[in-house]
Amino acid sequence: MHLAYPAVLAVLLFCVGVYGVLARRNAILVLMSVELMLNAVNLNLVAFDVWLSRAAEETLHSGQALTLFTIAIAAAEIGIGLAIVLAVYRNRGTSDIDRLRDTAEGHESPTADDGDAPTPGTPTTGTSTTDGTEKAEATA
Repeated sequence: MHLAYPAVLAVLLFCVGVYGVLARRNAILVLMSVELMLNAVNLNLVAFDVWLSRAAEETLHSGQALTLFTIAIAAAEIGIGLAIVLAVYRNRGTSDIDRLRDTAEGHESPTADDGDAPTPGTPTTGTSTTDGTEKAEATA
């Protein structure tokens, strides 16, 4: 078998994975796309290992050994990634990547431009100024 067949298949798998990472909004589909890219790399490693082992007399099968490490890393990535996605889904109610922001970013209250506006939830007492406008003072 020629080296071109698995190499073309690996390129196609990698391109589908890149498209999935760039175009998808769901976090689980993004993780699946990353797995496709890792599988394309594994296919290349094994194909080149077989191709190079025919030329060399002593084979080390280093491509297959690297494939085992890549599979272990992919399994750990999926386990941790799914745990993070499930925790975020439980807290936020969505796994849409575009809607997810930093936790400090999403819970900030808008601030007023002028310093005279009271903060929400604090009791205020109104005092009248000389020009007839009411100025709010916070009481403890």
